[in-house]
Amino acid sequence: MRDAEDRKPRSDEARSRFTAPTAVVGDSVDSSTTSEFAIPQGLAVPRGVGTESEATSEFAVPKGLDVAQTPPAESEGSAFSTPRTYSAKDAPPAFTPATGIPVISLTKNAPWQDRMRTMLRMPVAERPAPEPLQKVEEEGPAVPRVLDLTLRIGELLLAGGEGAEDVEAAMFAVCRSYGLDRCEPNVTFTLLSISYQPSLVEDPVTASRTVRRRGTDYTRLAAVFRLVDDLSDPDTAISLEEAYRRLAEIRRNRHPYPGWVLTTASGLLAGSASVLVGGDYIVFIAAALGAMLGDRLAWLCAGRGLPEFYQFTVAAMPPAAIGIALTLAHVDVQAAAVVTGGLFALLPGRALVAGVQDGLTGFYITASARLLEVMYFFVGIVVGVLIMLYVGVQLGAHLNPDAGLGDSERPLWQIGASMLLSLTFAVLLQQERSTVLAVTLNGGVAWSVYGAMHYAGGLSPVASTAVAAGLVGLFGQMLSRYRFASALPYTTAAIGPLLPGSATYFGLLSIAQNQVDEGLVSLSKAAALAMAIAIGVNLGSEISRLFLRLPGAGSAAGRRAAKRTRGF
Repeated sequence: MRDAEDRKPRSDEARSRFTAPTAVVGDSVDSSTTSEFAIPQGLAVPRGVGTESEATSEFAVPKGLDVAQTPPAESEGSAFSTPRTYSAKDAPPAFTPATGIPVISLTKNAPWQDRMRTMLRMPVAERPAPEPLQKVEEEGPAVPRVLDLTLRIGELLLAGGEGAEDVEAAMFAVCRSYGLDRCEPNVTFTLLSISYQPSLVEDPVTASRTVRRRGTDYTRLAAVFRLVDDLSDPDTAISLEEAYRRLAEIRRNRHPYPGWVLTTASGLLAGSASVLVGGDYIVFIAAALGAMLGDRLAWLCAGRGLPEFYQFTVAAMPPAAIGIALTLAHVDVQAAAVVTGGLFALLPGRALVAGVQDGLTGFYITASARLLEVMYFFVGIVVGVLIMLYVGVQLGAHLNPDAGLGDSERPLWQIGASMLLSLTFAVLLQQERSTVLAVTLNGGVAWSVYGAMHYAGGLSPVASTAVAAGLVGLFGQMLSRYRFASALPYTTAAIGPLLPGSATYFGLLSIAQNQVDEGLVSLSKAAALAMAIAIGVNLGSEISRLFLRLPGAGSAAGRRAAKRTRGF
């Protein structure tokens, strides 16, 4: 009890600390409990304070400032909402017409190259819905893995010499087969990239891959085409794991022909080319030996890590040296045919055709890079041959740049030599054995047309070459559509007999003998023949597409050109 009485005054004292001062009004005393934030007595209180709480912020409009009355705010729309200025009666032409957009029918009977090329030449908003997915898992396709598979397939195609447009079509086919229809592939000479955007409001996913090594293997190229064909087939379901397994097998597969077969094929190609320009059996043997020796020296340089420029320079020396040696030995043979045959085995016809094709289809960066590569190879050949020619001129070899090559009195021999040249060229390109016969016949047809127009008809060699190359491209495109494969194995080797070997040799010989004007004229003729070959092959392929059934050909949109603009 004592403790309670002691604590009571203390509680009253503590309570009095928070008690406001008493105000005496008359005889009454008003005691109110307040806080330290209360307004002290005797301080004038502004009107309104204490009667109404007005919570505001520093963004409030000050009193006395007139603010214009704003109309009621409209609801926030999106990119898909109808604009406020849109009128259903006077619809501007920018919107979808009442008749709709023509539907592009993608027939399954058409090759996937034509179907995907048609899709790539359409705006993204006009592309039809994707075909049934190859991957049917509930979570949908694995986007990073699909993009990685697409880039790896595109790398093999581009490294094998395929055109940029066909590489983009293959990449688009792979993405579309796994449901990634809103994707945009981009191909340059050394870089592949692809971007996929799930929707207009989501961030795109972009991946890229660099092509560092290139190799000529048309067997591998055909295997990749078969893989893309199976992936783009809606009736065939291939998982990502299966596609990766098949791609790994394609990479691990060895070349179909060993090294000694390639060296022998190089010699036979040079020998047949020498017979094609008028040589006999001695010239055949000499050209074959020179080409095989140059091929082995090039392999040796490649094993030491030298660039391809020096490999071409070294490979061009032995045929020229053998031709000059026969001239110095006063052997009654056409030394020019020996040198020309060796040049046929080195001229980069594959890269030339691919470069011009990329330029004609609108891929100017890739075309410029390919043509620059061709120029470097050609300069390497020029350097090797010029070194030997300068040495021969200094040693007293009597080489006549005005001598003519070719013998119109041996058409059967020339046709046989052209077919052998195409066959050996196909072996050097590592083609499948099933395609060698077709390309051999295509090469024989090309030389027959050229000989009939140039020798019998008297037309210029440039025009005759262009027509013959056009037939090569036409037949090659038809054969590729028949087998749902690439057109390169059916066209590249077939243009071998048409390569400008003799014009190149005589131009270099004139320059070596200080006849620069005549040499430049001959080299210009060689360049014109090379361009005629490349343009003719591409034109033949395009002509085949004009008369064959293609996706979208019967619709209102028609077949879209490869050139996206008119050049204005």
